[in-house]
Amino acid sequence: MTEQATGKPSPFRDIAREWISTHFPAALARTSPPAPGSALSADQASWRAAMGSTGWGVPTWPAAYGGGGLSEAQAGILAEELARAGAYNPIGGMGVMMFGPTLLEYGSELQKLEHIPRIAMAEVQWCQGFSEPGAGSDLASLQCRAEDKGDHFVINGQKIWTSGAQYADWCFCLVRTDTSKKHEGISFVLFSMDQPGVEVRPIPLIAGNSPFCETFFTDAIADKSNLVGPLNGGWTIAKRLLQFERAGISSGGAFAGVPLPRLAQEYVGFDATGRLGDHDLRARIVKLEMEARALQLTAARSMLEAKGNAGPSAATSIMKNVGSSVVQMRAELCVEILGNRGLGWEGDGFTATELGLVRG
Repeated sequence: MTEQATGKPSPFRDIAREWISTHFPAALARTSPPAPGSALSADQASWRAAMGSTGWGVPTWPAAYGGGGLSEAQAGILAEELARAGAYNPIGGMGVMMFGPTLLEYGSELQKLEHIPRIAMAEVQWCQGFSEPGAGSDLASLQCRAEDKGDHFVINGQKIWTSGAQYADWCFCLVRTDTSKKHEGISFVLFSMDQPGVEVRPIPLIAGNSPFCETFFTDAIADKSNLVGPLNGGWTIAKRLLQFERAGISSGGAFAGVPLPRLAQEYVGFDATGRLGDHDLRARIVKLEMEARALQLTAARSMLEAKGNAGPSAATSIMKNVGSSVVQMRAELCVEILGNRGLGWEGDGFTATELGLVRG
């Protein structure tokens, strides 16, 4: 029974609150997760290890694979208590948002036991090998080949916009295993990025960072045990993974960062009543928070409904568009709140937070 149904606090709320109070370093309160590839401080490493060991970084994943084994209601309470403490979830990335849920549905028992616990502990980072220079919006026209060599595949080709490939340990990849068919000639394979046949080239952006990469495969090896689903059955799995991706983007992960009310308090200031003095800005922040929360709830409902569907729903595509709009509005509000501190592009006169928000 939920708290709403019983009218009483769940016993799990006290458990979660006490555990967070014991394990979450106070120095990390109201901070953002570390950037991909960055070195962790002692507090960040401690917090990641604590969340990973309980499985609460992936609270609803089965405990048998290192997840939290919590119900949806308990996971909601945990999220509320983390927010109350100003704590971020240190277990994330593509392994959590996209690949893990997909493998739980389509992977073999051995594949789940090998890969899911390491995702739950944030021991392995994953990247996505889908888009190619000639296969973007028409993804099924991809040409990256995987040649059957008995107990393994040999992969040759190129992928583009491979987010975080320079930091990734493993890749989940769509490859062509049958040239006589389009959608039915694609397979879903996993392989290590740490091998001679993989070359990653970050794509520099105007903001100065390189979240995207182009990735080249020259006789890269993928073991047959890491073929997910049937041979030439990768398109169905890919569609499901993209559903998880869109739901993840719209459910709140893309909205992470410095809370807008706290940013406004620091740069604009509160009046004597404890409210943001600029009433127009206050109204727009509230509107954005409402839009983001509504989107998160809709995404959660959509994912529950999708469990009973035979295939992906169009709802996740719609929410991805809405989510992108919300992210854009948030970025514009952040720069506006910074005022003249939002003019900085580089230099010691601006903090890392300010430069990050401007370049975001």
